Amino acid sequence: MIFDRLQNLLNRIDEGKRLINQYRPLSPAIVSRLREQLVLEWTYNSNAIEGNSLTLKETQMVLQHGLTIGKKSMKDHLEAINHRDAIVFVEELAFHDTKITERNIKEIHSLVLKQIDSQYAGRYRDIQVRISGSSHTPPEAIQLPQLMEQFAKKRLFYVEGHPVEQAALAHFDFVSIHPFVDGNGRTARLLMNLVLLKNGFPPAVILKNDRKKYYDALEKGHRGKTDDFIFVVGRAVERTLNLYFEVIPQIKSHFISLTEASKIFPYSQDYLNILARRGAIPAFKLKRNWMVTCEALQAYIKKHS
Repeated sequence: MIFDRLQNLLNRIDEGKRLINQYRPLSPAIVSRLREQLVLEWTYNSNAIEGNSLTLKETQMVLQHGLTIGKKSMKDHLEAINHRDAIVFVEELAFHDTKITERNIKEIHSLVLKQIDSQYAGRYRDIQVRISGSSHTPPEAIQLPQLMEQFAKKRLFYVEGHPVEQAALAHFDFVSIHPFVDGNGRTARLLMNLVLLKNGFPPAVILKNDRKKYYDALEKGHRGKTDDFIFVVGRAVERTLNLYFEVIPQIKSHFISLTEASKIFPYSQDYLNILARRGAIPAFKLKRNWMVTCEALQAYIKKHS
């Protein structure tokens, strides 16, 4: 069941990516607007998951206006600025056709903890750690050089399979190793999105509100079942694709809702919803509503008549 659900999700993501690519190059205004929104949401949510107290609005004020928020710690401010800078570095790595190295991983981590923890920023831990709330025990520090070399080769050098799956597994393997004293979660999410960006997919923003679902899926992964975690990451990618759909005017103008489609074509809204969820027809969600094209439904009818 989870495999079918996951495969349907990956089908929808592939179709969404294909649809967006039809309208590239996007206008500079759209690209700038999307990037600003994604950097803000990615930074806010990734930090909030780890306990940062800045709100989304406060994070925006820090990043976009350089303001200091009263009664909020310097650490909270630095985490926002550092994460933004780490995203810029990840983007640079993604858009250059070079292999990702262990050095790059350490550089990302160093940016995450810049001026926060000078002792351990960019350095593998030399102590044993435990993951709060998890039954998983990370490997001993002496094993880290070998494990991280293997990780970089397996998850960052030679990526096989669907990029969303590989990005999720890169995240999962990284946090399982837990190579740093602090900042592992934020670094894992940055590496996950580095894999996605290098493969032409948008970043996955794990929402603070999905924190429990996210951690529960990670814990299942430690018990040998990673499909749930891949699904959580996939849903985050799909959400980002939907942000693209909402701001590309050509896409919005060519799609109709399932309610409208059910009045034109010989299918009920419930049946069309099933087709959309399974990825059987090109569709995307605008707010809470699935949107489809008449051309896609005509092609489906022709294929199945």
